[in-house]
Amino acid sequence: MRNRPSVEQLRYACLLDIGSKVGFVMLVAGFLAYVTGVLEEHVVVRQLPALWGLSLAEYLRATQTPTGWGWIAHLHKGEFAGLSGIAVLAGCSLVCLAAIIPIYARRGERTYAVICTLEIIVVLLAASGILTVSH
Repeated sequence: MRNRPSVEQLRYACLLDIGSKVGFVMLVAGFLAYVTGVLEEHVVVRQLPALWGLSLAEYLRATQTPTGWGWIAHLHKGEFAGLSGIAVLAGCSLVCLAAIIPIYARRGERTYAVICTLEIIVVLLAASGILTVSH
């Protein structure tokens, strides 16, 4: 006899499936918009081979590419539009975790609800840039 997936497993899996598909489509669409010239370019595609040999600091300086969350202000540009897909893919688990917390809470499984909440907080803190290490 096989065990059936639990309600929270099904909800998590369903949302993860949807989120990963949406993120992938956004990633591909952003890349295609960049290489075909549909969206404005921040760095011209034909200049990329000359820039690939630069260190990160040199590349950022030469292209005036923003760091951190600065890319969001440039979503109208092709190469940054693709990053939105990566952001959706990276954030999929947050939506999934948030969606199963009420299930655990209704069943009185506080430990699981707290673990999910803490996972969300840790990921958001990491993404915020607050938890950075410099050298």
